[in-house]
Amino acid sequence: MTTLYVSHSAALDHAMPAGHPESADRIRAIERVLENERFASLLRAQAPLADPAVVALAHPEAYVRAIVERSPREGFVQIDNDTLMSPGTLEAALRAVGGAVHAVDAVMARECANAFVAMRPPGHHAERAQAMGFCLFNTAAVAVRHARKTFGASRVALIDWDVHHGNGSQDIFWDDPAVLYASTHEMPLYPGTGKASERGDHDTIVNVPLAAGDDGPVFREAFEARILPRVAAFAPDLVVISAGFDAHRLDPLAHLRLDESDFGWATRRLMEIADRHAGGRVVSILEGGYDLTGLGRSVAAHMDALMGR
Repeated sequence: MTTLYVSHSAALDHAMPAGHPESADRIRAIERVLENERFASLLRAQAPLADPAVVALAHPEAYVRAIVERSPREGFVQIDNDTLMSPGTLEAALRAVGGAVHAVDAVMARECANAFVAMRPPGHHAERAQAMGFCLFNTAAVAVRHARKTFGASRVALIDWDVHHGNGSQDIFWDDPAVLYASTHEMPLYPGTGKASERGDHDTIVNVPLAAGDDGPVFREAFEARILPRVAAFAPDLVVISAGFDAHRLDPLAHLRLDESDFGWATRRLMEIADRHAGGRVVSILEGGYDLTGLGRSVAAHMDALMGR
């Protein structure tokens, strides 16, 4: 079995104003990297369009309906201070969810060893009923709930190494004992959540804040000491990664000093746990990452790890 790569050209049609960091060039940078012959063995799939009812696995139906109804025919619609919709946004967001669901299906059915979904907009800031931080639907949360509902996964671990705390994922899984949400992130930084004291109703929220200027060795020590033991003890049936690459030292929106090798290392460590407890099942979903060079290098290192190199 090999690694599945899921994307769709609709991700390019989620237009943002000129100069916005969450641009279609992010997907183009990933596609350019994955054209390299060392990625020729990837299985590749087009992200299907999710039914809005699937999005409701993680969000109230009224919220999903409100987002669908606000989709513009032209121009931009402001959803919150930094979250916009253009005419192509809704399809992109629904295909992001559809791609994540397809990846879960393929991994759970043993059609591939693991999967990476490269779509936009990102998702981990979207709370149960609130869009924010460039995010409309919490793609990773839907993937987790789909694995639970469709495949009976009794425990799912969602690990988030985006430089910004995934307040949306924390909100959605705060009272869910079957989901472990573990996050490393810079603090203080947007959105202001993610203190170590935020642990959830069932002690299944694990927040490991890092400080501006922290580098790869600090990240690895924190991951090794505080994230990996909790994930291993949870013994998940599936590991889902909110794979943001904006903790890279080149990224313009934060101040951590990771490089691409750190993401490859973290991927391999999570794969070791997945091999012991989850039959190797790992689904990775793109979140942030706004320097195109850093993003491309980080995705390449992440994919190398997923592919067993």
